[in-house]
Amino acid sequence: MTRGTIRTSAAGIAALALLVLAAQSGWAQEAAAAGPREYGSFPWIGSRTAIWIAAEVHLMFAAFVLGVPMFAVVAEAIGIFGGDERYDRLSKEFTRLLLIAYSATAMWGAVLVFLLTTLYPRFWAHMTEIFEVSMWIYVGLFFVESFTLYLYYYGWERWKQGRAKLGHWTLGILLNVWGTAVLFIADSWLTYMMSPPADVTPDTSPAMVQAWSAFANATWMPINIHRLIANVVFGGSIVAAYAGYRFLSAKTDDERAHYDWMGYVGNFIAIGALIVLPFAGYYLGREIYEYNQQMGITMMGGFMSWLWIIQAFLIGVLFLAGNYYLWVGMGRIPGAERFLPYTKWMLFVLIIGVIVWSTPHTMIADRAELEAMGGSHHPFLGVLGVMSAKNTAVNLMILTTFLSFLMYRRANRRPVVGWARTGTILQAGLFVIAAAVVLFYGVYGYFVSAIVRIGFSVYQVLAVLATIIGVMALDVAMLRGSESRGEIRWGQMPPRSQYALFVLVVTFTWLMGLMGFARSGIRQHWHVWEVMRDTSQWAATPALGFAAQIISVCVIIFLGMISFIFWLGGLVEKPQLVPKGR
Repeated sequence: MTRGTIRTSAAGIAALALLVLAAQSGWAQEAAAAGPREYGSFPWIGSRTAIWIAAEVHLMFAAFVLGVPMFAVVAEAIGIFGGDERYDRLSKEFTRLLLIAYSATAMWGAVLVFLLTTLYPRFWAHMTEIFEVSMWIYVGLFFVESFTLYLYYYGWERWKQGRAKLGHWTLGILLNVWGTAVLFIADSWLTYMMSPPADVTPDTSPAMVQAWSAFANATWMPINIHRLIANVVFGGSIVAAYAGYRFLSAKTDDERAHYDWMGYVGNFIAIGALIVLPFAGYYLGREIYEYNQQMGITMMGGFMSWLWIIQAFLIGVLFLAGNYYLWVGMGRIPGAERFLPYTKWMLFVLIIGVIVWSTPHTMIADRAELEAMGGSHHPFLGVLGVMSAKNTAVNLMILTTFLSFLMYRRANRRPVVGWARTGTILQAGLFVIAAAVVLFYGVYGYFVSAIVRIGFSVYQVLAVLATIIGVMALDVAMLRGSESRGEIRWGQMPPRSQYALFVLVVTFTWLMGLMGFARSGIRQHWHVWEVMRDTSQWAATPALGFAAQIISVCVIIFLGMISFIFWLGGLVEKPQLVPKGR
C-alpha cells in the first residue's frame, strides 16, 4: 500500500469519524429535546422478560449462598461441641461449593444491574436516588463477605485445633451476619416497590423521600423473616440433592454411607424449616392486607388466586416427598419396623390434606358446568375451598410430618428413664389436643364472620407450635442416656429414595419462582405501587401460562448451573470420614 493510499484511507476514516460524531451530536440534541429515555428494548424476548430471568436466577443463587452458610456453621458447631468429626467434614464440603456459587451469584447480579440501567433507566434513577447510601453499604458488605468466605474456607485446616477452631467457627458466624445484612438491604429495595411509605405520592421527588421510611417499609420485616426461613429450606434441599447425586454415583460402600448420611441431614433441615415456613407466609400475607386491601384482594381473590392452588399442590409434593424419604429411610434403622404400620395412616392424612389444600373455592367451568353446579361454587368442593378448611389441612399436615420426624428419631433408641411410658403418653396427649384444637376452630370458622375466622388461624398455629416445642422437650429428656437398638446401616437405601431428594429441590426451586412472580405481580402496572407507573409496552401483568413458562426457564438455568457446580465438586478430594452409627 502506497503512502498516498494510506493518506487517502486515513482521510476517509477521519471523514467517516466526523460524520459519526456529527450524527451522534444530532442524535444527542434530539434526545435532549425529547427528554431522558424511560425504557430500553431487549431483542427477541423483551425488556421485562430479560429483567425477570436475570432477577429470578440471581435470587435463586443468592438463596443458595445465604442458606448453605447457615447449614455449614450449624454443622461445624455440632462437630466442635459434639465431638463428631463427620459434621466438620460435611460443613467444609459445602463451603467449597460456595466458592463457585458465589461467583455465579455475583455474575447474575451484575447482569441484572446492567439490564436495569439500560432497559429501565428512569425507574433505576428513582431507586438509586432514594437508596444510594444503602447501595454503597451493600457493595462494601459484599467485599467483606467475600473475604470472610475465603478466610473461612482456606483457613479450615490451619485453624482446626483448640481455641483456633472456635475462632474459625466465629468466621462462619460472621459470614452469616454479613449475608443476612446483605439480604435485609436488598429486601428493602424490593419491598419499597410493593409498599412505599404512605406519604410518598407520584408528585413526591425522590430527594424528599425519607431514606429510613423507605428502607423499613410495611412489608420489609415480614419479607426478611419469610426469606430467611425459605433460604434455610432451600439450602437444606440443595445439600440433600447434592448428597443424592453423589450417592447414586458412588463407587464404594463407604462413599454411599457418607452421602446417605449427608442426604438425611439435608432433608432433616429442609423439612424441619418447611414446617414453620407457612407461618411466616401467613404473617407476610397479613401485612400485605393491612398495608393495602386492594393489593391483598388481587393476591388472594383476583386472577392470582389460582397461583395459590398451584402453590398448595407444590407444597403438598414437598411434604409427601420429605415424609416418603423418612419412611424409606426407616428400613435401614433397627427397631423402626415397629413404626412402619402407622405410616399408611399418616399417608392418608397427608393425601387428604393436600386434596383439601389444593381445592379452589371458585371453579373454572363452562356455562353448562356452571348451570349444573348452580353457580360458580361447587355445592361440596366449595366448602373445602375456604380458609377454614385450608388452615385445618395444612396444620394437620405439619403435625403429621413432625410425627414422622419423631418416629425416625426414636426408631433405634430405647429410653432408660423410669418415666418413659408416662412421657410417651404425655406426647401423645399433646398431639391429640393440638389436632382437636385445629379441627375445632376449623369447623367453628364456618359459623362466624370472616374477621373472626381469620383470628382462629392464630389459635391453630399456636396449638401446633406449642405441641412441637413441648413434644421435643419431652423427647430430649426421655432419650438422655438411652440405649441403642442397633447401628444404623448407612448406605443401604434404594435408589428411589434419592429421587425423592431431587423432587424436593426441583419443586422448591419452582415454588420460589412462583412466589416471586406472585409478590411482584400484585403491583400490576406499577414499578412502585401507586408512586411510579409502568408506561412501557410490557406493563400488562403476564398470563399465568406465560409466567409458568418463564419460571420453568429460570429453574432449568439455575439447576443446570448447580449441576455443573456439583460436577466440579466431585473433581476434588473425596470425603475422609466414614459415618458410623448415628
